[in-house]
Amino acid sequence: MLAERVRAGELPPVEERLPEEPLVVEPVERPGVYGGEWASAMTGPSDAAWLQRITGYETLTRWDLAFESVIPNVAREITVEDDGRAYVIHLRRGMRWSDGAPFTADDVVFAYDSVLGDPDLFPGGRPDLYKVRGEAGTIEKVDDHTVRFEFVAPNGLFLENLATLYAADLTKYPRHYFERFHAKHNPDAPKLAEEEGHEHWATLFQAKSDVWSNPEHPVLYPWVPVRVFGEGSRLIYERNPYYWKVDPEGRQLPYIDRLVIAVIDNPETMTLRATSGEIDMQDRTINTPANKPVLARARESGDFRFFDEVPTNCVTFAIALNLNHRDPVKRQIFRNRDFRVGLSHAINRQEIIDVVYLRQGEPYQVAPRPDSPFYDEEMAKQYTEYDTDLANEYLDRAGLTERDSAGFRLGPDGRRITIAVEHIGGPSSQTDPLELVRAYWREVGIEMLNRPEDRALFEERRRANAHDATAWGAEGGGKLEPLLRTDWFFPSRFESINYAPLWMQWYETNGQAGERPPELVRRQMELYRRVRETVDPKQRDELMRQVLRLAKEFFYHIGISLAPPSYGIVKNDFHNVPEEMPASFIWPSPGPSNPEQYFIERR
Repeated sequence: MLAERVRAGELPPVEERLPEEPLVVEPVERPGVYGGEWASAMTGPSDAAWLQRITGYETLTRWDLAFESVIPNVAREITVEDDGRAYVIHLRRGMRWSDGAPFTADDVVFAYDSVLGDPDLFPGGRPDLYKVRGEAGTIEKVDDHTVRFEFVAPNGLFLENLATLYAADLTKYPRHYFERFHAKHNPDAPKLAEEEGHEHWATLFQAKSDVWSNPEHPVLYPWVPVRVFGEGSRLIYERNPYYWKVDPEGRQLPYIDRLVIAVIDNPETMTLRATSGEIDMQDRTINTPANKPVLARARESGDFRFFDEVPTNCVTFAIALNLNHRDPVKRQIFRNRDFRVGLSHAINRQEIIDVVYLRQGEPYQVAPRPDSPFYDEEMAKQYTEYDTDLANEYLDRAGLTERDSAGFRLGPDGRRITIAVEHIGGPSSQTDPLELVRAYWREVGIEMLNRPEDRALFEERRRANAHDATAWGAEGGGKLEPLLRTDWFFPSRFESINYAPLWMQWYETNGQAGERPPELVRRQMELYRRVRETVDPKQRDELMRQVLRLAKEFFYHIGISLAPPSYGIVKNDFHNVPEEMPASFIWPSPGPSNPEQYFIERR
């Protein structure tokens, strides 16, 4: 594909397109062959995470295949200085953007200072991973291929955070392309924005930065956009001629010429495509428990096989009561630990597992998974015993002994206690298991309303602190994830909005907004500050275990079951896909498996 363009004089030879030290990618099975199209599917623009995972995981560092170590990527090498207060990042000389322009330290500095550091573009300031004690680190250009980050105190998780998609912005903004749209770099940027129909230069900048909708945006990805959203029912991405990775034989990657992603808003139609062999490799959307037997029956006719995915969510889902509820009575009830423990004992988890999850899984609370170094069996299993007598005992102990004529318990205000559990509807929703929970809670005198919603309404209500409770997957349980995704272990990150939005806000703003949390929660916050400022892994991990012990003591939410193994499908002539990989956002599957080394060998 690219050789033809070289012969036509449209491209320089490959040796002139590669950096001095290209990254060598070890294939999963063997070195591949060039050519072919990778067919997959997505539901639409809201499903753009699939694109980010298959072609957009090009951060400064990256996770290894085992999800155990951080390894170099865009950065050739990173040197830690001053006990973790400074990080010197060495880039690859001769590396280029997809349009052939050099990728240098200027691009990283531009991304950090002019994009992440601009209040018009990021009103909330730089993301938390760049902050220590609430203060963002500084960046210095050392030379054309070296930058230095410096922090007021050690940033002990910086390298791990750089390997996540939270840090993707550092390698996303080519200065030579974007400075024309930035008012601090181009005085004519406001006029340019007006000419293109935007009221402010920042909105034009943000529109141009949507790489999935702007094919002019230079990237560092293995494939570059040719046809984007709004240009038909298929997205097309083609090989990046300046991609900076090679196989062990020195051949430029990727092997596959083209990605063709069908936009299909109906999950059932997508599954039919998969069963008929029209999808080469995919997990997203089609890998529901209900679909697996359907796909299994079609393996021979569709000429595909399964690969395993190890979940990293703590549980299939957790019920998170809003501890910062706007109603003072519900707030009082929900914050009572005995109330939460009573609701937990009222749930017949094994029946849910048998009926809904095809007998896969085991009763489990929101806790690190067994494959995590932070696994705590007591935390995982506490209060999972189905015992209505014990549930009633705890609910009585919470002071909720009065009932109405229908047998429902009354709150201290004399009104029936009713909990609306909101969740996102659809084929993978929690509607069915929550119907069972509704019946279990009815048996102990608690009225529950099962409320599936579209994502927009769900997000609107929880952002407005208008919810009683939510049902959500409780991310952050696998491998090293508890260190980085603390949302469900104490109020700290975005998903904490499910159960403690005001405490989360207090934490994020260093007490300037939100609501001061209880002393135990503040102890967790202080301990996690020490986790983030500790470079030594053993000391850091012990501090994290203290955070988790306090989470066990507080008992924030009600988990259901350990998420069972998931799966994806891959055609039999599609190679170098691992037989097993994590299913995670922190390890953005399948990105760390290096899709650029996948190849197709048609028979």
